[in-house]
Amino acid sequence: MSKTPATRIKPVRVIVIILLLLFAVDVGRYFFYPDVGSLVDENPTKTAFMEYREAEWQRDGRFDKKVDQRWVSLRNVSQNLVKAVLIAEDDKFWQHEGFDYKAMERALEKNILAKKFKMGGSTISQQLAKNLYLSPTKNPVRKIKEAILTWRLEKTLSKRRILEIYVNVAEWGDGIFGIGQAARHYYGVSPAKLSAEQASRLAAILPNPILFSPTGSSRYVHNRSSLIYAIMRRRGIVVPDYREVMTMTPDSTAVDSVVIGVPEYLLEQAMSADSSKSNISEGAEAAPAPSETPK
Repeated sequence: MSKTPATRIKPVRVIVIILLLLFAVDVGRYFFYPDVGSLVDENPTKTAFMEYREAEWQRDGRFDKKVDQRWVSLRNVSQNLVKAVLIAEDDKFWQHEGFDYKAMERALEKNILAKKFKMGGSTISQQLAKNLYLSPTKNPVRKIKEAILTWRLEKTLSKRRILEIYVNVAEWGDGIFGIGQAARHYYGVSPAKLSAEQASRLAAILPNPILFSPTGSSRYVHNRSSLIYAIMRRRGIVVPDYREVMTMTPDSTAVDSVVIGVPEYLLEQAMSADSSKSNISEGAEAAPAPSETPK
């Protein structure tokens, strides 16, 4: 007896249903697992991205290569570094709830034009979710998992805690994880002592810390760090000293999406001060911009 078309289709339908169920289970488990609540007061030891790098080293025969990390509290990290990272990676960090929809829309438009799935427009919260629990592969399923984990991280942790974990687990070079080790490796200082220029160069390499070095001669790093530094200065995070103000030429190019600018009273103070007393340290902390109040 020959099988009817309906009989032949039935097994295919069963396979599709099974695959959909497996997909639902694979994605749905991230609503409950892993336990992101433990991150409230426990520092992560080894992230999924660190394990991914270790596997790479093993495949390449670099058996002596190990993760180099030194945890540091956010209160012991220079505000220069914190501000530079936010400008470079997620300028709306304090305002959004894990997703910058405008940035995602722009990234999606670029993907469509390039006919590639690269996404982009990721916030610090999204990057943290990926670094902690997922692989760096770029595919729609991973992005769905990342979105679920990002939502959970934002619901569970304070903005300050998200930022603290991020700067401690982010990759800053080959095997270098966390700003504690990065500051010492590149500049021989503690993270609290990072100057504005050093911070801007460190922030500039975050998109690809394996390819670029903050102490190298890359034109990309120079240009990107100069842009970050310029924004820091315009927002009053970095206060120009007397000589810099006196030789400053008007900047006709827009370098900032929200130009707050150096406070006028600081410019007047710098120009009227005695030259022997006017050198303001780049590391001095500036008050956060009005839009940068953590929750």
